[in-house]
Amino acid sequence: MASRDTAPSYRLAPGRKENLKTGTLVNRTIPLILAVALFMENMDSTVIATSLPAIAVDIHTSPIALKLALTAYLVSLAIFIPISGWMADRFGAKNIFRAAIAVFIVGSVACAVSGSLPAFVVSRFLQGIGGAMMTPVGRLVLVRATPKSDLVAAMSWLTVPALVGPLVGPPIGGFITTYFTWHWIFLINVPIGLIGIWLATRFLPETESMETPPLDFIGFVLSGLAASGIVFGLSVVSLPYLPPATGFITVAVGLLSGALYLMHARRAKNPLLALELFRNQVFRSSVLGGSLFRIGIGAVPFLLPLMFQIGFGLTPFQSGMITFVSAIGAIGMKFVTALIFRIVGFRRVLIVGSLVAAGSIAINGLFTPDTPYLLMLAMLLVGGFIRSMFFTGVNALAYAEVSAEDTSKATPIAAVFQQLSIALGVAVAGGILEVSTGIHGGPLRLSDFHTAFFIVAAISAAASLSFMRLAPDAGNGVSGHGRLTTPKRLEPVRSPGE
Repeated sequence: MASRDTAPSYRLAPGRKENLKTGTLVNRTIPLILAVALFMENMDSTVIATSLPAIAVDIHTSPIALKLALTAYLVSLAIFIPISGWMADRFGAKNIFRAAIAVFIVGSVACAVSGSLPAFVVSRFLQGIGGAMMTPVGRLVLVRATPKSDLVAAMSWLTVPALVGPLVGPPIGGFITTYFTWHWIFLINVPIGLIGIWLATRFLPETESMETPPLDFIGFVLSGLAASGIVFGLSVVSLPYLPPATGFITVAVGLLSGALYLMHARRAKNPLLALELFRNQVFRSSVLGGSLFRIGIGAVPFLLPLMFQIGFGLTPFQSGMITFVSAIGAIGMKFVTALIFRIVGFRRVLIVGSLVAAGSIAINGLFTPDTPYLLMLAMLLVGGFIRSMFFTGVNALAYAEVSAEDTSKATPIAAVFQQLSIALGVAVAGGILEVSTGIHGGPLRLSDFHTAFFIVAAISAAASLSFMRLAPDAGNGVSGHGRLTTPKRLEPVRSPGE
């Protein structure tokens, strides 16, 4: 097996010709294969939202109670994402990626055949285990197989599923439920997943397992309690059938567990989440600035369909078709993203991009039923363009100064922060709507949604402050802007006396 202090070795999958151009394989085949699997996971996490009433009737429960299944999925992600890097090193990233798809397929079938609320919740939790490994390990495969100079172009493909999935999920879910049956929402994952496994086996580079230290079990428990406590608490704090205190107590337990993990990580020889990576300004700005921005982005898929349906009186399918244009913008931007970062550089693009993208969120707060649909579509299209560029850059920047052997440490940290920030975005948006309705003492009004959009846009705009701290040449080795820099090896934290 490969040494822990050397970069993992790769070879082409069986059947691939050795004279295949590496650039073509990396820039097209690998990202597209990973994107197919990640799109399935990202879309599935939102596609059931419009199908909850139909599912609830079929399994004899209420739509509100069924939201526990959505929360169970998020909790599963929060628990198992931290060990994804260790699993990839121990058993090989390609093997874990294929196994994650298989687990996701099994969970999907279990959801389709569930006949009760407990069975459906457990099935969604099982799906979450697959999703927890699929997303970060897929990104890890891409980063390890991609030269740093090609990382922005590769990330532009991998970013699309995360942006497109939440937008196309609701209309697809509504269409399938209306014209077929809700079971197909999950059963359709079976052929997609099997194709993904075959493509991964056929085209992804082979990876050797690495010599790994024993699993940090204490760190796994504490990090799982911390992340799942915060995610669960934020997800249920506004649910009417649970006392608000339940959410607040759960969040408090998560924060306490997080503090205990920080104490544990300073003493552990090989902590599960290598927080010493935050010593690097580039990595720190990417993760923290990106997470702050995602609070606003996480709120948009929650606020926009509700505003269109409650404030405008549109049907779920009509609102879904309007929000879909953002997905078109996200896909279209990938063709020019690498060129923009090469010409302008990370610092300036991320500062300006975060402000412009935050402005595109705020513009949603100006929409009224009298706003021309073409104007709304144009604004949503531009917003999709900018957000796609921003997320491609911030995801690539996270690995700009991380060595090859440290990518398995950086990936789960970035993924955990992403999940927490998106859950926080939904919680913040829901909290704003509740406060607004409490102030005027009536049902939701269009002005309540406008207020929410303005507030979450301001939060996202604050992310620009994090990128202002970057050096002008930050990430040049990845973007190709200016003088190339050599990626630095980040030294691990040493406990006193070591």
